[in-house]
Amino acid sequence: MLRSLYSGISGLHAHQQMMDVTGNNIANVNTVGYKASVVQFQDTLSQMIGAAGAPQNGQGGTNPAQVGLGVRNAGILSNWSQGSQETTGRAGDMMIQGDGFFIARSGNEDLYTRAGSFSFDANGKLVTATGEAVQGWTAANGVVNAAGKPGDIIMPLGATISPKGTSAITLKGNLSSDDVPDPLNPTNSGPSATNTGNYVTTIPVKVYDPQGSTHTVLAKFTRTANDNIANTSTWTVDFSKDDPANPGQTIAVGTQQTLHFENGKSTDGAGTAVTKLTGIGTAPDGPYDVDVTDITSFSGLSDARVFDTDGQTAGALTSLSYTVSDTGQIIGVYSNGLKEVLGQVAMATFKNVNGLEKTGDSMYRSTVNSGYAQVGQPGSAGMGQVISGALEMSNVDLAQEFTNLVIAQRGFQANSRVITTSDEILQELVSMKR
Repeated sequence: MLRSLYSGISGLHAHQQMMDVTGNNIANVNTVGYKASVVQFQDTLSQMIGAAGAPQNGQGGTNPAQVGLGVRNAGILSNWSQGSQETTGRAGDMMIQGDGFFIARSGNEDLYTRAGSFSFDANGKLVTATGEAVQGWTAANGVVNAAGKPGDIIMPLGATISPKGTSAITLKGNLSSDDVPDPLNPTNSGPSATNTGNYVTTIPVKVYDPQGSTHTVLAKFTRTANDNIANTSTWTVDFSKDDPANPGQTIAVGTQQTLHFENGKSTDGAGTAVTKLTGIGTAPDGPYDVDVTDITSFSGLSDARVFDTDGQTAGALTSLSYTVSDTGQIIGVYSNGLKEVLGQVAMATFKNVNGLEKTGDSMYRSTVNSGYAQVGQPGSAGMGQVISGALEMSNVDLAQEFTNLVIAQRGFQANSRVITTSDEILQELVSMKR
């Protein structure tokens, strides 16, 4: 008689724990990075009423007879499925797409979290919403050494970048091979082997001197010969700049260069491809190496243009302006517009994520059953990627949780009926004495 009472009590206790877990899931429906928990029940020990017997002497065997003693909570497991993406637009918000955890330093202990709402504090340190230092690698001269031990990520506010003079210029586009009327020789106007045409194309190029000052160098392309029968043409290239002593006048930068084109491609006139004009000018105006690999001479408009130049002015990291790549690299923006890698967040994975212990503040700590943290870069083998400007929402399924509420409530009611029914039977037993 008393066994049913204790079985009912264990059922009440187990379903109360199920209610507690379900209520906690619903309470955290909007908690960033939260993973829903699931309760697993199992029966407890059973009292042996009759043991099993083997078939013998022509008699059949007998099965064991046992009376269960109730139910208990076998474990509470987390659901580690991916949460939905919540776009925030903040550079400091990071979401892990895939497996892994961010690492946060709390005192002398490393904790792990999926909640990636980070920001830089007054000292330039990347921290969580509750102030723990996010672990990773701080870059040196734009290079991250991910082979080293992770530490605090510090943004070097006030750091400067030295100026750099321009040394390489890349040009792309087309120099027209079409014939045009020659005003000096009107009879030489149609397609022929002798019409040079009076094509001139001037390309302004913004360059930097070694002190970081900017000025403009003009690259003037002049067609001196054109043969549409042989598909060849010749162009001279003159580089010049404004003459500070004579406003409105220009002075030459370096010596005149010559480009030959055969079938639209640049050559040295002997059939060898030319990809670069070298040694144009001298300091502080050069020397420049001009990449002309992608300059062509075909029919059509002349649209040669500057594709790229190097060099820079001096810059300083005066604000917390940065972006985050999908590999967790933090890229700072200097006052001169130059971008440089400042650091990279580290990521950790575990052999058994269900072995992690919750510590509050959406944090976990490793245990003897989770295994050691395997630390690496986001996007590497086994590690998820980082999505910047987004957070991972809770993966709580409200429909499932409300269903669990009903199941827990009905289970609790059923077990309470076991207790009241057992009490009534005990009352009938006591009444037999009257």
